[in-house]
Amino acid sequence: MRIISGKFKSKRLTAPKKLPVRPTTDMAKEALFNILNNHYYFEDISVLDLFAGTGNISYEFASRGTENIICVDADYGCVKFINQTAKDLEVNISTIKSDVFKYLERTAIKSTIVFADPPYDFSTEDFAKIPELVFKNDLLTDNGLLIVEHSKHTKLDDSPNFSYQKRYGGSVFSFFEKEIKEE
Repeated sequence: MRIISGKFKSKRLTAPKKLPVRPTTDMAKEALFNILNNHYYFEDISVLDLFAGTGNISYEFASRGTENIICVDADYGCVKFINQTAKDLEVNISTIKSDVFKYLERTAIKSTIVFADPPYDFSTEDFAKIPELVFKNDLLTDNGLLIVEHSKHTKLDDSPNFSYQKRYGGSVFSFFEKEIKEE
């Protein structure tokens, strides 16, 4: 995997082969960050990376100046790899080894961006639980965004708070936003 832009641009990272991961492709990652670059100053945001895997997305945020990043993954090997890579890159990425759904039920930490990249073979119900828990527990800041990466076979556009989606090859990013109540 390669960091696309920022301080660590073009840096290659090699994760152990035994990790149960499917990293976001460079093409999809670059497109995603082009979208986010138009909405946020990366230095001013906080990120929650769910099903973090290798930490691929978190390194992109860190490379662009984000300092408040939390990665959640249930796999010990993934958490260990992220910790070691964050140490090597000298970036501030916190890791939590936990089932993502349990974490979402008990955390009260709000983030500007919540990025979730669960296994593509999750059921539609499991995918739908992610936005449900994020919004039920009010885990986004007012200008926040939930982004769920999934395959083109998963349909999330009828979920509450769904805003839009972008497709890149076999990957789809579904964007969810907090409804701002007018007074």
